[in-house]
Amino acid sequence: MDLTPFYEFAGEHVAVGIHAVDAKGKTVIYNSKMKEIEGFDFEELVDRSFLEMFRFEQQESTLLKVLQSGTPVLNAKQTYWNRKGQEITTINDTYPIFQNEELIGAIELSRDVTTLEKAVYQPLKKYEEPITFSTITAVSSSMKKVIETAEKAAKAKLPVLLIGESGTGKELIAESIHWAASSSGPFYTLFCHGTDLHLLDQLLLDMPNMTGGTIYCERIDLLSLHLQAHLLQIVEQQAGDSICFIASVGEDPVELIGSGKLLKELYYFFSAMTIPLEPLRKRKEDIFPFVTDYFSRHRMNFGSIVKGLDREVTRLFEDYDWPGNLKELELLLDEITSMLTTQDIVTMDLLPQYFKSKSKSSGRLGPEDFIVSRTKDLLPLEDYLFEAEMYYLQKAMDLYQGNVTKAANALGMSRQNLQYRLRKIKKK
Repeated sequence: MDLTPFYEFAGEHVAVGIHAVDAKGKTVIYNSKMKEIEGFDFEELVDRSFLEMFRFEQQESTLLKVLQSGTPVLNAKQTYWNRKGQEITTINDTYPIFQNEELIGAIELSRDVTTLEKAVYQPLKKYEEPITFSTITAVSSSMKKVIETAEKAAKAKLPVLLIGESGTGKELIAESIHWAASSSGPFYTLFCHGTDLHLLDQLLLDMPNMTGGTIYCERIDLLSLHLQAHLLQIVEQQAGDSICFIASVGEDPVELIGSGKLLKELYYFFSAMTIPLEPLRKRKEDIFPFVTDYFSRHRMNFGSIVKGLDREVTRLFEDYDWPGNLKELELLLDEITSMLTTQDIVTMDLLPQYFKSKSKSSGRLGPEDFIVSRTKDLLPLEDYLFEAEMYYLQKAMDLYQGNVTKAANALGMSRQNLQYRLRKIKKK
């Protein structure tokens, strides 16, 4: 019996996106769910490498990783921009495909978590609160200067260019300017991550219906130069009207212009006022006020009792570089609070394993870290031994991907003994 029709039916109706490529990156399978997620048709992909079709931001494609390594990549979160210019987030399981011991391609199974991510990414949005300057938690001198300049921009109603890495909060500043300008119109966001002209055509159709309001063009440097020129024509036509224009770029605009990624004339239009936002690693004093505010909102909206971080988690947050900036911190806090039951203090065992691994790989946590505190006082011996044991057992568990049997063998103890010690640590 030929099972091909059954497999084809299942592939088209399953609630998981399926994307398979051959060894050269050419698409061979692309199901309906994946089309729904990414916006492409199979016919558009079949003759082109998938790397030509997408703009991957902070991490490379999991399909590419598997093609290069020949090993599976499981449970990987991936954020990129689809054909419609929308930021999408998926959890992917990606497997190599072998035939006669030869790698012939890779297949990716994607679960769409974009809606969940957006709720997490903008917690003030999920609390249905307008984002204003008063709701932005900032104590660093650089962020105070950002807010001060942004307030002036709101009063002047001049075009504004926000400059900063992904996740630094540019969209929050943009919306705060919108509300501070006392605009009665809408806050319209144009996601400039696509390659299709229809993105700008839609803006052109929507603008005549806008009375006042703000148009925020997110990441104009990701548009092609041709589309940047088209965007410039559109905004120049509306210049002088009651609409406020704000744009953002991810890098130094002068360097972007020099490398041919940003149209000089478009930069001139938006740069009446420029506001650079520093990455979180350069203003770490903003971390803990943000955490405090986040926990306060969580207690108010979800009835939790979480109040703060314990000493070790605090040190970990201080030493980590936060490459994803506030967005990464926000996502982490949401994941932590999803695991809370009756805890009022966040301890190490509540941190996701991937975050602890990233933190350690960046040079955090060694046995010497537990010998003295930041005031150079010796820890009590019992506390030091506990911290050292926790560090060493966790290192063994990380090394063997959480496999208790393998970790116990490496440590020279029984599986039951290791499980007992791990339970003991969690109860501390």
